[in-house]
Amino acid sequence: MASSYINGGFSILFVALVVLVNTCRVAKAAGNFYHDFDLTWGENRAKIFREGQLLSLSLDKTSGSGFQSKKEYLFGRIDMQLKLVAGNSAGTVTAYYLSSQGPTHDEIDYEFLGNVTGQPYILHTNVFTQGKGNREQQFYLWFDPTKNFHTYSIIWNPQHIVFLVDNTPIRVFKNAESVGVPFPKKQPMRIYSSLWNADDWATRGGLVKTDWSRAPFTAYYRNFNAQTCSGSCSNSKFSNGAWQSQELDAYSQRRLKWVQKNFMIYNYCTDYKRFSQGFPLECRR
Repeated sequence: MASSYINGGFSILFVALVVLVNTCRVAKAAGNFYHDFDLTWGENRAKIFREGQLLSLSLDKTSGSGFQSKKEYLFGRIDMQLKLVAGNSAGTVTAYYLSSQGPTHDEIDYEFLGNVTGQPYILHTNVFTQGKGNREQQFYLWFDPTKNFHTYSIIWNPQHIVFLVDNTPIRVFKNAESVGVPFPKKQPMRIYSSLWNADDWATRGGLVKTDWSRAPFTAYYRNFNAQTCSGSCSNSKFSNGAWQSQELDAYSQRRLKWVQKNFMIYNYCTDYKRFSQGFPLECRR
């Protein structure tokens, strides 16, 4: 009798676990670059090594290089650790972003604009919805991004897009469909990254050119991680990776304000000269 009860209990527990997993399917996968990405251009300037745990992109006077994810993602949290081009990186841009395809594509951008030796990188962010961008915010970082690896993350759910650096939120783009602003929620996106020459605009508006005597320029990537969910997943703390959460917790809100007060150097929502006829609708909320 006891044995039957125990076996029955285990059966019920097993069924319950299966139902739970199917209801909230969270994929949290420590990535392997061989399995998760394709090297798409630049020939041998893009390399995967250390058994798929490290990837590098290089730029020389002939070409840059790039890669893209094998999978597409629709909502989730994407983490990648980058160590940027060291030394005099003026004219170079390291782009790391999510994007769909086509003229009405959606896109979520990090772009790291190099600078002359000793000057800080500019972290440029943008959000495209239905093919429309022009939503730039720019930041200095509170550390040297060329000395060590740092984690750059995108949290994307139906309520908002959050940009994070070492788990500190630096920007939030909220769903403003209620006032007529399209929000990325139907088009799956791939992850892309590239290292390329943009000395016609990237450093001081193109005034500082790339010093090719310092080539090749190289950026490194490691510890890719993707969390995705199908179903009604929930968690309580944003800082613990609950990308499904609708709001930032109090600590994350304080960190966001700290970054925007001390390190933001451009915000399209405060550019009166550019939007003299009125700010975009999402800026008025």
